[in-house]
Amino acid sequence: MCVMMILNNEERGILMNILVCDDDREIVNAIEVYLKNEGYHIFKAYDGLDALNAIEKNDLHLIIMDVMMPKLDGMTTTMKIREENNIPIIMLSAKSEDYDKITGLNVGADDYITKPFNPLELIARVKSQLRRYVKLGSMEKKTDCFKTGGLEVDDEQKIVMLDGEQVIVTPIEYGIVKLLTENAGKVFSIDQIYEAVWQEPAFNPENTVAVHIRRIREKIEINPKEPRYLKVVWGIGYKIEKIK
Repeated sequence: MCVMMILNNEERGILMNILVCDDDREIVNAIEVYLKNEGYHIFKAYDGLDALNAIEKNDLHLIIMDVMMPKLDGMTTTMKIREENNIPIIMLSAKSEDYDKITGLNVGADDYITKPFNPLELIARVKSQLRRYVKLGSMEKKTDCFKTGGLEVDDEQKIVMLDGEQVIVTPIEYGIVKLLTENAGKVFSIDQIYEAVWQEPAFNPENTVAVHIRRIREKIEINPKEPRYLKVVWGIGYKIEKIK
């Protein structure tokens, strides 16, 4: 099912599919209850291998992934998913240190919630990720491709190309690259990037934005330490260089 169809299904009230993966079955069952009450269809897995199998067999729109699991942990599972899938991933963990959150974002997670969590916060974050995923995939209107040098964003297909080769990016990464490429040469502050891409008020978003910028650089730059495209403007923010 293409993302355009996801948008149409949501408008028609058809259920969206969420995979909940945690080795604690009570947590999985509790999350299932919360999300079913919101109208979502839930698939369940109890380790990373179960999750990868569920992704292969089902049409999923979002994943809630625990970090500490047997057989295959959440970090490794997320990295494997990101090799070929940009589905939103919310990482769930008992660890609350900034280092663990940054690590989770670095391996490909889109959001991070610590245990114990407030069910209302979980639901809000799920809805936020699904809205973003649907909006970035919407084909309600056609737009031109945005290009600078060998970097190209095809907003009709929602893909990023570098020197003719597709770059696999997450929805958040796509949103950042599109924003900056569409406005190549213009500097955006961290708050402006966060509010435009995350579509919510910025509240200390420095680490979150910086992690995604670093991941994007690793994907589009030959030498991330000396970037050709994605530049930092010290004290102001970020831009993508305008290159003919």
